[in-house]
Order: sequence, then C-alpha cells, then structure tokens
Amino acid sequence: MITAGHPEQPGGSALDAFSARLEYPLDGFQRTACERLEEGRSVLVAAPTGSGKTTVAEFAVYLARRERDARIFYTAPIKALSNQKFRELCDEYGEDEVGLLTGDVNLRSDAPIIVMTTEVLRNMIYAGSDALDDLEFVVLDEVHYLGDRFRGAVWEEIILHLPPAVRLVSLSATVSNAEEFGDWMHAVRGDTDVILSEHRPVPLYQHVLTSRALLPLYVDRAGELATGGRVNPELYALDRRGGWRDRDGDRGRDRGRGRGERSRGRPPVRRTRRISRADIARALDETDLVPAIVFIFSRNGCDQAVRQCLMEGITLTSREERDEIRRIARAEVAGMSEEERRVLGVREWLAGLERGVAAHHAGLLPAFKAVVERLFQRRLVKLVFATETLALGINMPARAVVIERLDKFNGEQRVPLTSGEFTQLTGRAGRRGIDDEGHAVVVWGDDVDLEALAHLAGARSFPVRSSFRPTANMTVNLLQRMDRAHVREMLELSFAQFQADRAVVDQARELRAEQESLAGYDAAARRAQGSDRKRWEDRARKLRRRVERGRRQIASRTGTIARTFDRVVEQLLELGYLESDGAQDPRVTSWGNLLRRIYGDRDLLVAECIREDAWRGLDAAGLAVMCCVLSYEPRRDDEGDPRLPGGAAFAAAHDRVLDIWVRLDDLAERSRLPRGEMPHAGLAMTMHAWATGRPIEQVLEMAGIGAGDFVRWTKQTIDLLDQVAQACETAVLDGVEPDRLGGLARLAREAKRAVKRGIVEASSTS
Repeated sequence: MITAGHPEQPGGSALDAFSARLEYPLDGFQRTACERLEEGRSVLVAAPTGSGKTTVAEFAVYLARRERDARIFYTAPIKALSNQKFRELCDEYGEDEVGLLTGDVNLRSDAPIIVMTTEVLRNMIYAGSDALDDLEFVVLDEVHYLGDRFRGAVWEEIILHLPPAVRLVSLSATVSNAEEFGDWMHAVRGDTDVILSEHRPVPLYQHVLTSRALLPLYVDRAGELATGGRVNPELYALDRRGGWRDRDGDRGRDRGRGRGERSRGRPPVRRTRRISRADIARALDETDLVPAIVFIFSRNGCDQAVRQCLMEGITLTSREERDEIRRIARAEVAGMSEEERRVLGVREWLAGLERGVAAHHAGLLPAFKAVVERLFQRRLVKLVFATETLALGINMPARAVVIERLDKFNGEQRVPLTSGEFTQLTGRAGRRGIDDEGHAVVVWGDDVDLEALAHLAGARSFPVRSSFRPTANMTVNLLQRMDRAHVREMLELSFAQFQADRAVVDQARELRAEQESLAGYDAAARRAQGSDRKRWEDRARKLRRRVERGRRQIASRTGTIARTFDRVVEQLLELGYLESDGAQDPRVTSWGNLLRRIYGDRDLLVAECIREDAWRGLDAAGLAVMCCVLSYEPRRDDEGDPRLPGGAAFAAAHDRVLDIWVRLDDLAERSRLPRGEMPHAGLAMTMHAWATGRPIEQVLEMAGIGAGDFVRWTKQTIDLLDQVAQACETAVLDGVEPDRLGGLARLAREAKRAVKRGIVEASSTS
C-alpha cells in the first residue's frame, strides 16, 4: 500500500515517485504494467491471487490524480469488494476524493475517484452520463468474471462501449487464455498490452489432512515437502489401503469385500473415519497454520462448523485477544434490542468470535461479515468457515486454506470443482508482506480421487469463456445510439464472437475504420469543387463498394450473436418497443425509452407490467412485494413458502403478472430466444410484513432465511423500485400517460421508503 496523502505534483517519472512511496520494491510484472500505463496504453494483468495485481490499479489511481487532475473509476464484481476498496482509497486519498456507487449507495458521485459495481458503470454508459466526459482510467477488477453466465455480459458491454480514450486497467487471476482475451481487447480498444505472471511471491504448499496426520501432497526426492512435482507415495499407500489401521489392527473398511463393493440391502460402509470440523481446527492450530479459511460449500455447514467447535471447546485466542474481540464486536451490536439480538443469534456469534472462530457467507448480516473480516485481518479471529464467495478477492489474508470437499452442489446436482475454482480458492493462502509461505489443505475422505486432486493442484490456470448475448434492454439502448447495421457490427466485436470466429472481429474493426474514412471522403467531396470533387467522389465510390463487400462477407460469417440480436429486434417490434415502416431502421418508441431504464433478467417482463398497468390497485407495500417477486431467485434448498399476502388486489395483480410472463415466454419460444424463469413468490409474505412495519425479529422468524439473505433480497427489491420510478419518470417526460405513470413513480418511491429502514438501511454501506 502507498502511504496516505495526495500525489506529488508532476516532475520526473510518475512511476519513480509512486514506487518511492511503497513499502516494498515492485516486481517485474508490476513495473512493466505501470510503465505501459504511463506510456498511455491499456493493460490486462493476469497473475496469481496474492501476487500484487492491485498495485497496478493503485498506480492508475495515482496517475489519474497526477495527470491533468483526471477521474478514475474503480469497478468490482460484488458490493463487498466495492465497499472494501472504497474504505482503502478513503484511507489513502481522503474521504473528499473518493465516492461510492453500488446501486443502493450513492456517495459523493462527483468525486474524482469513484468506486462502483460493474452494473453501475454499464448503466452510466447507456445513459450517456456526463461523468464519463473527463474519465481517464477504468479499473476492471476480477475481469475474468466476464465468463460468469449470469452477469458476465456486463463486462463485455463496458469494454465495447466505453469512450475510446479511456484506458483500461484489467486485473485477472491467471487464466489459460489470457493472450486470447488480451488480443480481443486490443482488437476492440487498441493499444492494450497483456502482462502475464505465473510467479507467486509467496510459495504455496499443498497438503492432505487425514485422520492421523497432515501429509504433503507433493514431495521432493528426499521425501520432504515441495511446492510441486512428485505426488507423495504415502498418499498412494493410503489410497490403496482405504485408511490407516485402527488401534486394534482393523482397517477402516468393510473387510472381505473389494473396494467399492457392498452387500445387497446394506448401506455403504465408510472406509475412513470422518474428519470433523473441530478436528480440522485442532490440526490447523497444532501445525501453526492459523489464521486459516475453511471452505465449506454450504451456509448451514459453515454455521454448524462454528457450533461444533464451540461444543468441543475449541479456543484459539488468548485472554488479551478475547478482550479486544469483545470490545470491537459489542460496539457493533450496542444499538440492538434484546429481541433483535436473539433473532440474529448475537450470543452465539460473539461466543464464536471470542474463541477465534467465525462463519462468513451471504446469509449473514453484512455488518456481521464486516466485523469478521476486520477481526480476521487483524489476526484476532483465527479460523473462518466460509462459502466460496469469499474467494472473490475480499482482503482476508490467510496463512492456510482448507477445502473440505472436492465437489459442490450447483443447484441441481453435485459437480466436481473445476481447476479454476480450486486455483481461486487455494490462492487465498499466503499473503505478500504478511506470510513467508502459504498452505492449501484438502481434507481426505472416501470420495477423494488422488489423481484428480493432483491434477487440480497442478493446474495453475483456467480459460475465460464469454457468456455475452443481446437482451431487450441492451437492444433498445444500442438502437438509441446507432443504426441497426452499426449495432450488428458492434456485436461482431464481442468476445463471444471473437472466440467463435476471431477473423470476423478483425474484419469488423477494419470495416469500422473504413466507414470512418468513407465519412471523411464524403465530407471532402461536399467541400471540394470541380475536378477535386470528382476525385473525392470516385474515392468514396470505390471505398463504399469495399465497405458493402465487407459487410456482405461479415454477414455470411455472422454467428449467433447478431442473429440473436435480430430476433430480439423482431420481438421488440412486435411488442411496440421499437417501430419501423419496413424501409427504415427500427426506432426506439416512448415505451422503448422506458425499457432502456429497466435492467436485469426480467427487463421485458417489468416493462410490460408497467405498460399494461398490471400492478393497478396495489398500495406501496403491495408494490414492494411485487418488485420482490420479480427480483427473487430461490435457491433449491431455500425456496420459501410461495404464499401471497391477503387481499384480492394483490392476488389479481399477481395473476396479471403471471399471464404476461406466459405470453412473453411463448413469444420467446417462437422467436428462438432464451426463456425466463417464472417469478417466484417465496418471499412475498415476508416482504409484506417488512413493508408494513413489522419488527425485524418477527420478519426473520417467518422468513425461513438468514438475516443476510433477507437484507440482500430487500436491496434487490429497492433497486427494482428505483428502476421503476426512474423509468416511469422518463416516460412522463416523453408525454406518456403522465397521470398514471407519474402516480406509479411516486408509489415506487413510497414503497422504497417503506422497506429501506432498520437493518436494511444500516447495511447500505456494509
């Protein structure tokens, strides 16, 4: 980290001035990336977790403030990362210099350094925000998130549509196709250098925790612990035997049958003794591998692990540490009532913290997670049982990482961890400047395949695959800015198309350059006279033929991206969000302008509900519930009770919404477009109770979900209420049904006020 305070004024190399403020010398890849930024280029930095990629982003912030007092946006994939980076930059540059935009928080939006989620930046681009005018840099942290099948398209939209002068600082974990990714970024934005590093400044050692010992996964010729190479022969022996001998000499499997066999009608026999979470805690403490993160792919599993440690008397803290933990944690809950403390499980939470043990997952109240992170960073909490969301870059330096299982439930079935997931999880172990070495531990069990484990541990990279596809919202936003032909050409520049047919992207970029030249030729012909004019017209005619030929060649090679866009256009024409007389390009209608303000998987459904007045008769609480229904995505093990609030008005509105969903689903099927999930009313009763003022303890007891989940879905509801209000206000300005839509906008604002209270409001900056 660089020391606090404002950058020096220009004079000499910015990199020299920046590096002089660091507490450590720059590594080669860091210096190279910073030099490229100072030369005016964009960079894609792909390096292992914990190697110091963020130093490059910090230099970009320094450079933006040093050069022409320019602005920089720092984006992150999740709000927790945005909040953490916001606090770090405030400490570094002062609160007046840094703003935060995360959808539910709008803090100092005119500051020169703005931290935001990627969706906020995408929305700013489509809205043509003035904030982009003096923008110098954008940091895209965790840019490999572009491969996420739900949200990855947002990263591509940003890369494609940011003004060309904006330099990108893209930070990624080590991906096997970083060069391909960088080549695409260079093709669509120009002047982009790929900076790769496979070196971990803190060596990572791999282990296997058995019921009797912590064994190295890799050993050198002398049989000693190594970072890679030969798999420990002792583990192969363990794998063949199926476990260590018990004290009475028996093996830990059903004797008399071969491996994997079982008698009919009898349950399978466990070959090895199950290693409990308390055993894991003891082993880590005894081998001096704390602080550590134990990844358990279940929220309930994380909570149960803390309880088990408490029941078995695990204590990892000293008396002085417990006093400090108690002081920090109790300050966080000082304003809570006894009933709130009871329903939020404060007593058990505090008991775990004081013993040095905590859980960390999305079901926890954001403030509780923030306390756990703070205590872990200070090495007061020694052991955190966490779900994999913690691997997304949150600053929680661990000496060791433990993976309890090598498979996880993906919502439908148990699937093996990918090499990318394994690398991301184990990469949290060992932090530069804190640890001399990091340790990754896999818990041994009957289901562990040693060859598969060695492959996972040996793989250091994973590919990024594009998930980009045109949506209704994207389509109206793009057609508002350019004609249909140019939109199709822009879509040909997507990473999805690049991966499908790299040549099309290169050709599309050349075509775009030729079109710019053609516009210049036409302008020159209009200004010229006589023979000069004829010469410019001839040049323009020749280039126009080449452009048309290029368009036909691209059209003949176009993949699914442009065809999907054409299908979305036809769908929106049929619904009236676009209009065309056949001879002209589609134009965005007033209703299409409303759709431009609705983001998310159900953008078209929400817009149709507004247009068809599907929510008529609802009060503010009812509208909040309806927006919850349209935002909520149930987990398979937590679907909630789909009961509706009492009253005929809501039931009728809910029926109208489902009727619209059925009609849109049928249209999507006819149009050969992806079909959306049916809205789910699992949290309807809970949200109605909250929106009508019931206390949090009653609401959580009826919800059947954790406080963190409730806060998260309430924030999603608030976000959609905001979108509805802004979309309706936009339509009113266009003269569309001002009385009805103006009333709906006011109702959405009232509903937002009703649900943004108590722990929800307190969590807005957590």
